[in-house]
Amino acid sequence: MRGMQWVLALISAAPGLLVIAPLAYAQTAPAETLTIDRTRIDAALAAMVADGRAAGTSALIWQDGREVYFGTAGMADRDAKRPMRRDTIAQIYSMTKPVTGAALMQLWEAGKLRLDDPLSRYLPEYRDMRVYAGKDAVGQPRYVPAARPITVRDIMRHTAGFAYGAGPTPVHDAYVAADPLALTNTLAEASRRLAALPLLFQPGSQWEYSSAVDVQAALIEKLSGQPFATYVRDHIFEPLGMHETAWRQPAARLPRFAAMNVKTDGKLVQQPAAAAQKLNFEDHALTPGGFGLASTLDDYQRFARMLLNEGELGGVRILKSSTVRLMATDQLDPAITQRAWLPGKGAVGFGLDFAVRKAPPQTPQENRGATGEFFWDGMASTLFWVDPANRLTAVFFVQTIPYDGTLHHDLRAAVYGPDYKEPPGD
Repeated sequence: MRGMQWVLALISAAPGLLVIAPLAYAQTAPAETLTIDRTRIDAALAAMVADGRAAGTSALIWQDGREVYFGTAGMADRDAKRPMRRDTIAQIYSMTKPVTGAALMQLWEAGKLRLDDPLSRYLPEYRDMRVYAGKDAVGQPRYVPAARPITVRDIMRHTAGFAYGAGPTPVHDAYVAADPLALTNTLAEASRRLAALPLLFQPGSQWEYSSAVDVQAALIEKLSGQPFATYVRDHIFEPLGMHETAWRQPAARLPRFAAMNVKTDGKLVQQPAAAAQKLNFEDHALTPGGFGLASTLDDYQRFARMLLNEGELGGVRILKSSTVRLMATDQLDPAITQRAWLPGKGAVGFGLDFAVRKAPPQTPQENRGATGEFFWDGMASTLFWVDPANRLTAVFFVQTIPYDGTLHHDLRAAVYGPDYKEPPGD
């Protein structure tokens, strides 16, 4: 089967520039102290299981340098009657992306690349890109040269123009046929296949979630001279003590994996363990930058805490403070008005591999949060966020496909409560 499409098919999933804005990350202290209500969060997790949106849930929250909440509800594996536990391992899918971004920014700090350099300076296959320009009078697709090169910044903020699976245009059809993210491809081969495809739009003109983070991984491999997974292990996971986070897990950890659950006809159906085994336990050529990691709550929380501490944790510095602030600053020019489904995340922009909250929630339906937070989530409905204003980090695990944003809404409502206020944004 085929790359991310192979993963989706295996588990039968349904459809799920220069810095231009004031630094949202540097938000002043909130108007009130956020106090974590354990009972309210416990009830929210339990309700997710009781109403059939999740088989099992867990959350870990740190604030002011200490753990303020840990809780679980339901089962990691209903068939085996195995409850969610603190050491349960979950597939985090796109929560892999911020890890890849941190690794690439380490190389930026080392002077190995510049964010506004053409990507083709480092990966020559991206030198002459074509852009889809609609269809002609007889229905044939038209392609024009790219007006400017794809930059490194483009691949970190999803403005390069790449596709990411099936869709409504001939570009999507070509992507599916080329199958760049097949697990049998190396990262170099994945990059070559992607570079041979036309772009959906002119670089820098739109925001469209894409395979760009897998290009970041290929770039890390090229610039570091190490296999991507080895670089990340040596420069992020081991220094941070994230000993149980990996693309390929030891077989002995399989009994701690949470089962994947796919909603079918309104009910969650537990998937065979083969899905996790194929992605996380079998050897394959591809180590994608955009998905594939499995982790524990505590491991990923260490990554989140490092970001909250502006690049340092436990005396180990992963990134410079200024680098984290750059990553957590909106990188989207206001002229980029076509942003696909990103506005569904709330009053947000996009930094370097994170969404960035630019204003308080605008409606009661929007996810609760604080201006300046940065976050991302995963296909199986996992979530993490970093809230500098409240000195807080949160990691949420669940294994529900298709992606269910109501779980995030309810967790955030429980964390922030109904009356949380903050200073208005600019």
